[in-house]
Amino acid sequence: MAARQRKPAETRRDGRQDDRTDDRTDARTDARPGGRRGVAARARDLFDAFEHLVGGLGTALLALAGLAWLVLVALTCVIGLGLLLAPTVPRVVRSVAERERSRLSLWGPEIVGLGPAPAGVRAALADRAVRRELCWLLVHATLGLFLGLAALTLVVDAVQDVTYPLWWRTLPVEDPAPTPVFWDVHDDADAWAVALLGVGLAVCFLALGKGMARLQAWPGRRLLAPTADMDLSLRVAHLSATRAAALDAHAAELRRIERSLHDGAQNRLVAVTVLLGAARRALSQNRPGAEDMLERAQETAEQALAELRTVVRGILPPVLADRGLADALAGLAANCAVPCRVDVDAPGRCAASIEATAYFVSAEALTNISRHSRARHATVTVRREGGRLCLRIEDDGVGGADERHGSGLTGMRGRIEAHDGRLTLTSPPGGPTTIDVELPCGS
Repeated sequence: MAARQRKPAETRRDGRQDDRTDDRTDARTDARPGGRRGVAARARDLFDAFEHLVGGLGTALLALAGLAWLVLVALTCVIGLGLLLAPTVPRVVRSVAERERSRLSLWGPEIVGLGPAPAGVRAALADRAVRRELCWLLVHATLGLFLGLAALTLVVDAVQDVTYPLWWRTLPVEDPAPTPVFWDVHDDADAWAVALLGVGLAVCFLALGKGMARLQAWPGRRLLAPTADMDLSLRVAHLSATRAAALDAHAAELRRIERSLHDGAQNRLVAVTVLLGAARRALSQNRPGAEDMLERAQETAEQALAELRTVVRGILPPVLADRGLADALAGLAANCAVPCRVDVDAPGRCAASIEATAYFVSAEALTNISRHSRARHATVTVRREGGRLCLRIEDDGVGGADERHGSGLTGMRGRIEAHDGRLTLTSPPGGPTTIDVELPCGS
């Protein structure tokens, strides 16, 4: 059964929801097979595939350099110089492999790094991980390099050929005139033939781009992933660290609730008790002012009740439990000082702890946007892809967010990693800032 598409919640600068668009029209448009959402998704997939291939081309060039260094060391061993340089080979191979692990972790399941390579040639050759990295180096320096160059050539040639009719007359007049194809171009008909060839190249990339990206990444995911025993030990260490972070986050949350109750509601309830006692004594002695004291006590009690409700909402917002993540995020957007759009397409409900984590991460991020980003617009996008809940928070502010300088990002990361999730922050100086969150939510 097809998932119901939710209409993005638009919020104006005054914080109220904008209902000017028609939900049914948007739902029909988005649900149509050739609708805007489908075209945008396919375009984004192709752009991601091209970005993966170009990134793989960069690590393939590094792998080629590492392979060249390996061959050079092997050849110079004949004269003895290579024996002195041999210990550097495992470190070079591990360094290049770590770059590829980081790249692949950005585009899919994380591949955990293995740390420094073993010291010494014999220890390195005895290490199964190093041997697998050497196999990957050979494959990626050849197949990965070829696929990256082929993708880059396809896209560049397609753009050049499609636009050729617009600029071919500016080329120097020679006989024959230089052309990007194997035939001479003498008139507009020949130029449009070049453009038609460019369309064919573009279609080739549309058909093959995603497959090329997967093929380029496959050796890395196959050979650079930790072996079963090492993966288990790394997993235990990671779970121990995230468990400690979860306990720290829980303790910090308890301290926050205690401070909120102690500094707010508790003080007001003490004031209510004092006022009621003074009013009772004034009534027993027939002194004036008892009615004013009772009125002040009532106002203070109402303030204490409001603060208690705020603390309760900070623990788990009722709207999140009653109406789900989409409505809870819409409420956050409505109260955000920056105009915010919410787009949720996550059919079904996730575990309460996962939804609460997504909610509080969004709340913290929108608070940071309001206080520090100087942004004009923000967007919160939620998608459920397979067994993971994907959350993206974007703004068009000044950027420069740094987890090392506070701003709540450390707490967000700890809360996410406690669920075995992942947070990726992209915030170059000048903006924009993007926070990508992945949380496991079952199938």
